[in-house]
Amino acid sequence: MTGSRGVAHLVCGRRAKWVVLVLWLIVLFLTAPLASRLTDAQDNDAASWLPGSAESTQVLQASEKFRPEQIPAVVVYARESGLTAADRARIQQDARELRRLTDHGIIGAQTRGPVYDRPTDPRAARIQVPITMDEKGWERIAPAVDSIRDDVGEGGDGLAVHITGPGGTNADFSKAFEGIDSTLLLSAMAVVIVMLLFTYRSPTLLLVPLLAVVAALFTAQALIYLLAEHAGLTVNGQSAGILTVLVFGAGTDYALLLVARYREELRRHEDRHEAMALALHRAGPAVIASGATVVLSMLVLLAAEMNSTSGLGPVAAIGVTVALLAMMTLFPALLVIVGRWIFWPVVPHFGSAEPTERGVWARMGRRIAGRPRTTWIATAAALALCSLGLLQLRAEGIGNADAFTGKPDSIVGQEVSARYFPAGSGDPLVIISNRAQAREVGRAVANTDGVVPDSLGLPPGTRPFHDGRVLFEATMSAPADSQAAKDTVERVRDAVHAVPDADAQVGGGTAALLDMEKATTHDNLLIIPLVLLVVLLILCALLRALIAPLVLIGTVILSFAAALGISALAFRHLFDYAGETTDFPLFVFVFLVALGIDYNIFLTTRIREEATHQGTRQGVVTGLAATGAVITSAGLVLAGTFAALATLPMVAFAEIGFAVALGVLLDTLVVRSVLVTSLFLDIGPKVWWPHPLARDEGLPRRA
Repeated sequence: MTGSRGVAHLVCGRRAKWVVLVLWLIVLFLTAPLASRLTDAQDNDAASWLPGSAESTQVLQASEKFRPEQIPAVVVYARESGLTAADRARIQQDARELRRLTDHGIIGAQTRGPVYDRPTDPRAARIQVPITMDEKGWERIAPAVDSIRDDVGEGGDGLAVHITGPGGTNADFSKAFEGIDSTLLLSAMAVVIVMLLFTYRSPTLLLVPLLAVVAALFTAQALIYLLAEHAGLTVNGQSAGILTVLVFGAGTDYALLLVARYREELRRHEDRHEAMALALHRAGPAVIASGATVVLSMLVLLAAEMNSTSGLGPVAAIGVTVALLAMMTLFPALLVIVGRWIFWPVVPHFGSAEPTERGVWARMGRRIAGRPRTTWIATAAALALCSLGLLQLRAEGIGNADAFTGKPDSIVGQEVSARYFPAGSGDPLVIISNRAQAREVGRAVANTDGVVPDSLGLPPGTRPFHDGRVLFEATMSAPADSQAAKDTVERVRDAVHAVPDADAQVGGGTAALLDMEKATTHDNLLIIPLVLLVVLLILCALLRALIAPLVLIGTVILSFAAALGISALAFRHLFDYAGETTDFPLFVFVFLVALGIDYNIFLTTRIREEATHQGTRQGVVTGLAATGAVITSAGLVLAGTFAALATLPMVAFAEIGFAVALGVLLDTLVVRSVLVTSLFLDIGPKVWWPHPLARDEGLPRRA
């Protein structure tokens, strides 16, 4: 114990605290300018999201040999009563103007169209404008679409004008991601401020954890930027946004736990340096174990086939590691520097009574101890009932039309275009085959159900042949993001793969969606068990027991199922969402298990500490009384920070934020405080088997 306290004094000693502060100020001076450049290092192109070994990814990479990577923006004109002569003249003039565009990667010279829905008395027209997608393509796609919009205008007088196709849709996605870092930062900061005020009832104390969390976020962002620029780390809008939420949520949780223990020790020790050293010594192992659980769980994502999922792993792991380091060094140093007054108006004076001994959590623990078996059976049954909502879960992917919480112009244009043209227009199949078998492959594609027969052709600006291979495109009759289109891709792949020696491959936007869904299904089956194994091993090492970790894992799984079941019902009947992305269960599971297990770690380590002095059953009651308030506050903060994801105008983020926030609340208010407590009380000392504590009979057991 003396050695551990000696290490703690390296952080909070009378001189050491100033050394820690100076070191962090130097780190921030060096890293703060780099943190703001993380957005510039983001890679949001298709390859950063797609599974690396998928057929669509291989086609995407091979197609660059035939032409620069392009994405088409489609301008759609429509008048239900029929295009007038003035409309057609305007459309022709717009086409001429678009052919002269060259800014933001627009290849105006390769503009195709106008194409009308019927040769006589047309009601709609389409013009397709390609945009080059080089290394800066995803940064300029929104400005490119804005330039096209400047040329074609907004429509009016009964003529509808929309910009859709992959270019229009991705521009709307790009705009939805604009300012994601600042939006989430401000939202998360607001949540943390409100919850810390509610928890501490001190306007001064909240500044210290807030400063430490912001320092951790800036440092993590700078480090990730350097790794992205110089070590090949992949960062996209999704991982950058989740980084902010994780650092704020996890960092504030660790701060809350340390403050609670520090406040306890301040009532027992007059010297605040000694009080902080003891707080770090006693709470530090639980905080470090919690951080290690999150970090290792995030690193398990490296095993994912999806590039976007595997890329999130190291980004999130770095963020939580830096947050843990800041909360174990900078945060304690700041608290010791400012002194007891920071707790104003409720200052924990030396010798004052510990309020948790007679608080609401102490009373709840004594009440549960009266009938522990009845309590855990009823609680588990209620959670199991909630998990039946999983029958409403539709994690089969969502189309572009359902991906936004609103309806941007590209989605309106997609719906308008589908009324007059083949629904797959603008996002074609891309087929690559050997040149010698190209004609046979083309016939196989054209004869496949779901393909518009006369739509085969070479895209503009494409070299016809390269290295004995040929590339061509085909249009599908179904919307590119629909299940019918995915089924068409499967049929086309079967048809072209059957052509001998053709070595044919099928890609394009729909093929990419299909491959992503398959990869995510694989990732779900692989990563979820791996994360459970990692968490189980950490719990076994921390508690030096086997029964307790297995019990905790079981409660976490039940909590996850209940959160997913309630969320599915809410998405169907409250928010009216069309479905969930295929990676939704995986992300919710990883965040809930990795972060939700924190609260069980905080509780059970305190129970174990108390059990060595007063027996397991009394240790459970004391542990709940001591940690109940702080863990509840931590859960509310974490739930609030994840709920901040709902500020983004995308359904996938809103669903993840809602489900994780709900799951954290269930974990905090029901699973940890009621289910785990009653299970430990019912099992008694045997919960620590095979540790010697299992032989301690503790207090008399009450039925």
